[in-house]
This record gives sequence, structure tokens and C-alpha cells, in this order.
Amino acid sequence: MSHQNARLATCQLLWRKYAVHLGALLFSVGITTVIFFFRDQIASLYSFGYLGILIISILGNATIILPVPSLAVTFAGGGVFNPLYVGLIAGLGEPLGELTGYLAGYGGSAVVQDTRRFALLKEWMSRRGFITLFILSAIPNPLFDLAGIAAGALHYPMPKFLLACWLGKSIKAIAVAYLGSLSFDFLRPFLR
Repeated sequence: MSHQNARLATCQLLWRKYAVHLGALLFSVGITTVIFFFRDQIASLYSFGYLGILIISILGNATIILPVPSLAVTFAGGGVFNPLYVGLIAGLGEPLGELTGYLAGYGGSAVVQDTRRFALLKEWMSRRGFITLFILSAIPNPLFDLAGIAAGALHYPMPKFLLACWLGKSIKAIAVAYLGSLSFDFLRPFLR
């Protein structure tokens, strides 16, 4: 009977160990699916001003691999609202949305096949995680989802992940908002 109890205890231990990982993975995939199917309704949040920009920035970055154009909203918002505020608000929302990629990686990097690109990102993350996250979040690129997944898979500390993302994404969002402001100022005479 003790052999069966030991086997049961081992199964319970494994279940507890992997339940958190499975829950994180299912949560991030679920968020991505919901956002993808309701993307048109999400775009209408722009009419709520700064709050709408924040929500779109969070949701737009919560998708894993599937694009939602939150940068386009930041660009357009910079032309309508104060570009500094738009950039700061988007820079706050984007890292919060990126937590889904982080959680997907934390839950198990099975979301992404072990490609050469993913292996390279994991290597960069293990050697220079903060600077890798900062640089990749400061430039618009499709690789950031993989970087977030790699950070989660390596169990990179979440506060450091959020700080690096916030710094990089704020710089990027402020620049995009100011470009939006400048383009609207440039086009305004032609629109009259």
C-alpha cells in the first residue's frame, strides 16, 4: 500500500508543479484568442481618449504573434491629443499587455517551436536579459513576442521584465506619438 501512496504523492506533486505553468499558458492563449476575435470592437475604444489609448495599448500587446495595430492608435492619438501624454500612456499599457507572452513562456515554451531565432533570443536573454528586452521593446519589431516568451521560459524576474519593457516601449511610444503629431501638423494645411 505504501508503494501506491508514494505514486499518488508523486502524481500530486507533479500536478501542483505543472498546474501553474499550464494555467499561465492557457490564460495567455485565451487572451490572444479573445482579442483577435474582438479586434474591431477594441479599435472603437479610441473614442475614449487617453483611457482608450491605454486599453488598446494593453490589449494590442496582449496578443501573442497575432498583430493588433496599437502603434497605429498611438500614432493617430499623437496627432489628436498631447503626444507626450499619449506616448507615456501607451508606454505604460504596452508592457502590461506583454505579460501574456511572458506567461506563455513561463507556462512552457511549447507555444514556439525551438527555432534558431528563438534559441538565439534565449541565449541573449540568459546573458544580457535587461538590455535585450530594453532594445527589442524600444524598436517596432515582430520579435518582441518571442523575447517575452523567452524571458518567461527562463523565469526572468517579472519586475525586471516589466521595467525593461516600460523603459523601451515608452521611448518608442513617445517617438511614434510625436511622429503622429508632426504628420498631422504637416497635413493640416492640405486638409482644409
